[in-house]
Order: sequence, then C-alpha cells, then structure tokens
Amino acid sequence: MSASHETSTPRPDNGEQQTMRPGKILAVHISYESRAAERGRRPSVPSYFFKPTSSLAVSGEAVERPAGTELLAFEGEIALIIGTPARRIHVEEAWAHVRWVTAANDWGLYDLRTADKGSNVRNKGRDGYTPVGPGLIDARQADPSGLRLRTWKNGQLVQEDTTGSLIFPLTQIIADISQHLTLEEGDIILTGTPAGASVAEPGDVVEVEVDISESGLTSGRLISRVQEGEDTFDESLGAIPSADDKQREEAWGSRSAAGLPEQKQTLTPQLRKKLQEVPVAGLSQELRRRGLNSVSIDGVRATRSGTKLVGTAKTLRFVPYREDLFASHGGGFNAQKRAFDTVAEGEVIVIEARGERGSGTLGDILALRAAARGCAGVITDGGVRDYSTVAEIDLPVFSQGPHPAVLGRLHVPWDTDLTISCGGATVQPGDIIVGDDDGVVIIPPGIAEEVADAALAKEAEDAWVAQQIREGHPVEGLFPMNSEWRARYEAGTSVRADPPSSTT
Repeated sequence: MSASHETSTPRPDNGEQQTMRPGKILAVHISYESRAAERGRRPSVPSYFFKPTSSLAVSGEAVERPAGTELLAFEGEIALIIGTPARRIHVEEAWAHVRWVTAANDWGLYDLRTADKGSNVRNKGRDGYTPVGPGLIDARQADPSGLRLRTWKNGQLVQEDTTGSLIFPLTQIIADISQHLTLEEGDIILTGTPAGASVAEPGDVVEVEVDISESGLTSGRLISRVQEGEDTFDESLGAIPSADDKQREEAWGSRSAAGLPEQKQTLTPQLRKKLQEVPVAGLSQELRRRGLNSVSIDGVRATRSGTKLVGTAKTLRFVPYREDLFASHGGGFNAQKRAFDTVAEGEVIVIEARGERGSGTLGDILALRAAARGCAGVITDGGVRDYSTVAEIDLPVFSQGPHPAVLGRLHVPWDTDLTISCGGATVQPGDIIVGDDDGVVIIPPGIAEEVADAALAKEAEDAWVAQQIREGHPVEGLFPMNSEWRARYEAGTSVRADPPSSTT
C-alpha cells in the first residue's frame, strides 16, 4: 500500500503487481465469538464504521502514537478486497464478489475513543492507522470459513483464530452491507478482530498474517513498527485525548493486562448465599433501622409463588409513548433488546415503566434470552406479556401483572444502565436486589454484608422466640424480649412453659 492510497501489492498469489484505489474502507465492530466473550457483550446483528482511505499504509511503515497519549491499540484483522460491484446480493453469491484476501491492522487510539462515541473518526481514522498487505490471497482459492488469522507482538503470538468462529460469516457481512450501499471494485472490508487485541508502545513491532493452513497460501506478515509521534492537539479546535480506567481496560483487553486492580465484587458468592437465606421482610427491617425507608419496589409480585431473587441491578428505562420518538427509538436493536441481550450472569434487569400496567414490558422471547444469559431475574413496575409462559421459564420475574398489549402502546424504550425509578424507588446500576413473596428491596452495596448479617442474626432470634411461643409461653415480655428473656436467649437456654417472674 502506498501513501497516495493507490495500492501496489507486490505479492499476489500469481506474482502479478496489483494496483487499486479503494473508494471506501468499511470495518466491522465485534464479529468473533472470542472477542464478544472478552468484551462481555455479543451483538445480535453486525454493525459497521467507515475508515478514511487516507489511513491506509503498507507493511513496514511506522505507526505513530501522538505525543501525550498512551492507548494505541492494535487489532489484527482479515481484509476482503471487492473485485466486482455488489448491490443487494444474496449470501450465496457474496463470496464471488471478493477478489482478494489479505491481512490488516485496525489501529485505534483509545485516548480519543470517548470523544468519538462510536464513530471512530478520530481514534481509528488517523494517517497510517490501516496498514494492509503485504501479499494477496486469491479469494477463488479460499473457503471463507477456513481462513486463519494470527497476530504477533514483539515476536510473541497474541491472537489466533479462524473464520469458522465468527459470529457473522464473511458472506453474511458482505451481503448485509450490500443491502445498504454498493460495494465497488477495490473497496476494503475489515472483518473484525478476535480476542487478544491490546496496546502497543513505541518500539513495539506488531505483525499480522492471514493464511490457509491446508493449501499454504498466505498474505505474508504485515509489519507495523510503533513510534512516538510529534503531533499535538489544539484544545480550541475540538476534542483532545484523555484516558480513563474504562478505556485502559478495553484497550489492553482486561484490567489485569492494563495493570489495574481487580474491581471488588460487591455480591460475592458468600453474600449471595446469605441473602438467599434471609427473607425480604427481615432485610427491610434492618434497612429501616439504618434510616433507609424508601428502598422497597412497591406493587410488584412474582409470577410464581415461592420465588427468591438475588442479584445486582442492570437498569432499563422506558419513557411515555410518543409517536415520533417510538419511530426513532422503538425499532431495531433498541434499548430494551440491548438490555436483554447484554445482561450478565447474576444481574437483575430492573425496568422503569412508571407503574403503567396497561402494556407488556417483556414477554416470553426476552425472558428466554435473559435466562439463557444467566440473568438472576427481571423486575418491572409494568406488565408482562405471555404471562403464563414466562412463569414457566426458569427466571424469577416480578411485575404488576399480566397484560396482552405490546410495548408501543404506552412506552418508548429509551436507555440502559442509568439511575431509574421503579415501583416508587430509586435504583442504580450495581445496587443489590432481593425479592420474595413479601416483595422486593434494594440494598446499597456498601452496607449489604452488614445488613445481611444483622438480618440473619435477627432471623435466628425470631426462630428462638417462635419456639418459646410454641412451647406455651405468652408473647408479653418475650416478643420483643425483655432483659430476662434476652439473658436466657444469649445464654442459649430455654425454660418450661411458665412465664418469667418479671417483665421489664
């Protein structure tokens, strides 16, 4: 690849020189199962972004990390080069429109990622941030499901995967793009990166290769050498680089790789076990003792009697129905679908439906999806469609009751992972949620262990009192315990059915 954007590739499989000028470069966000697992989110449909042709580079060229930045990340990828125009083609014919396959590195500067908010213009569009090559594999000799991608950082293999483990097959990606725009000869599609993408620093060398193991066909190794750049950023013109721990974690691939301390788990297995044992009524009492009187999600009941729910909150907000807003936010991969498709194991989806019972806020399909992802339960202060079917799914669901109407009757799915109101209570992402037949309470994570221990201790005390009542002792002086009964309890003794000699 040359800096003038005319691609002169010296080693296609037939030895010819190939020159092409791509009209556009398209890139897929998350496409490999391993990358989805690494990121903790799995898309239901492919999504794309554009890269400028001015970002093209050839093997051996330097990749610059601008002065004052820290998160230049590599992503080894398979690049497809279109040979014949494609518009509204079928999956079955998609591969016939690919002429060449080669290696690419989708470099990105995570320091600018927040400023882009998904567009990737600044962080992935810089000059030299799309090296491609060095050689070409004839697509006619390649099985689109049998390509292997490998990436090395300073000689160490850090990425290895095959197109057989793509979430979206290459042919689907091509056909999908073609139903939105025409793919023209020379256009390049970067098909996503597997797990293992990470940060490179000045002095590092990153190599990417695409090959077909069975035939020995290869792109050769695409080499990028990272160097410190001299670019600076004028704050008066626009966004400037900044890095936080979230971007460091995503750039490096994990908190440990980024040198960040592991986040303390607020709902440990031990705490979860305690909360499974203690009733909501006991937790509510302990929360009130600590001055928390507005932590009950009112008006909701479980679809099945005897249900116990424990988890951390993942929030979803619906706003009142408005025709234009539903048209813009109600369709496609909307906030409701995103919440159910990305909920993590042990999380509870808590839905703000403003107490509106006249519409379903989830149904059997979304409940099945949540259960498949290990969701701990769903709470909505609205209605549930397919109520009896949802009740049979292995997923605790608390709601205002059944309703047959679809979402758009009253609601617009608006946003996720923000502070919401549900059943008259404020719920924040990460709050600990506990529900049973008595209702649902919210426990601030910072006091959850203390509240659980106190509630368990009170349960043990109440069980002892109940036993004394069964044995014939009167309630007076025993519930609540006076000093004499308290002393007997703390001593772990019981008495005959004669009341104690005095009350205090």
